[in-house]
Amino acid sequence: MTDDLLARHRAVLPSWMPLYYAEPIELVSGSGRRVTDAQGRSYLDFFGGVLTNMIGYDIPEIREAVERQLATGIVHSSTLYLIRQQVELAEKIAQRSGIPDARVFFTNSGTEANEAALLVATNHRRSHQILAVRNSYHGRSYAAMGVTGNRNWSASGLNPLQVAWLHSGDRVRGLLARLSAEEQVDAAVEDLREVLATQTAGDVAALIAEPIQGVGGFVHPPDGLFAGWKKVLDEHGILFIADEVQTGWGRTGEHFWGYQAHGVTPDLLTFAKGIGNGFALAGVVGRAEVLESVPAISFSTFGGNPISTAAGNAVLDYLVAHDLQANAARVGAILADGLRAAVGGLDCVAEVRGKGLMLGVEFVRPGTSEPDPALTNRVFEACRAGGLLAGKGGLYGNVLRMGPPLTLTEEEAREGLAILVDAIRSSAGVAA
Repeated sequence: MTDDLLARHRAVLPSWMPLYYAEPIELVSGSGRRVTDAQGRSYLDFFGGVLTNMIGYDIPEIREAVERQLATGIVHSSTLYLIRQQVELAEKIAQRSGIPDARVFFTNSGTEANEAALLVATNHRRSHQILAVRNSYHGRSYAAMGVTGNRNWSASGLNPLQVAWLHSGDRVRGLLARLSAEEQVDAAVEDLREVLATQTAGDVAALIAEPIQGVGGFVHPPDGLFAGWKKVLDEHGILFIADEVQTGWGRTGEHFWGYQAHGVTPDLLTFAKGIGNGFALAGVVGRAEVLESVPAISFSTFGGNPISTAAGNAVLDYLVAHDLQANAARVGAILADGLRAAVGGLDCVAEVRGKGLMLGVEFVRPGTSEPDPALTNRVFEACRAGGLLAGKGGLYGNVLRMGPPLTLTEEEAREGLAILVDAIRSSAGVAA
């Protein structure tokens, strides 16, 4: 029984691990873009295990690749031995990273990937100074938490790094929100110069930034901002780390990586989530001279293991063969355009934003920019009641987040859109 499972969960797991919904659900099966709970209720999934089930559920090509590896009897060997699946996947990722002379280090999660990127950047530059972005999220480990600019996700005020903070791309509130896109870029670059001159000792190791802020509610800056920042960084020899944990693999529709919207190439790129489609797989790609900045023996026991990289190879091959980046652009436009037309004009909707299949709706108290997390939660619960799973986020918990599998069909996009529009309008007390 779900109720019994909930009681058992609460008895043995920490209270700071949240569960979605007033009545939490257990997902027991899935196929395509749909999942079924323990009560037999089916849902169209628009959150994909927090943007992780990128290809969907029960995909034959991925299942068969994993089964072939299982049949060898080798589930784990450690990276002290050659792993064919790992080498093949690293070759594919290095080639697609856009980074010249790239090396790849596999980990198990985005947190570990960002931790590794921070390790090599600070070693390479011999500095523990980092530039990070307000409203960001980079993971739950010590250093990754230290560069997370969202107090809801910063479980400790202690920090092994010296961090200076830059403005985010928030268009709803904040000092830069009132500016045009071009003015915002200019102001953000000017701010970077001032931060370097006033808050650092000059020898900064790196800037870490998400092209679209995930936990931050899918906030993103105008295209071209990273290019403006990168020009300043290059003047000082500062490295640029693109956190592509949520934006990678074509999810934005317009590019394979989120950083490409800015016309720059990062020194380090971190990836996770979708590449494993549920299997624990992540890593960092970087220029060889940077990624080799580890002065001692190091490896990840489980990172890039035979099972996860077998899945990763199948995921990447499927993604490319089916041109899922183009599909993300096509079906994402159905959702974005539909939402803007149907609810974008409501005085409780501050913004419909995002790219491709990474979309958010921010809710505010009517006629203001004051966040309305209560309305967001009503919409969230109404979506579930209507048969749609979505996510929540934003600094104030007032953003409905959608990151469906990239295999979402046009018909499913329109089905989900109808549920979303009805949930938003009914929760806001707007007549149908």
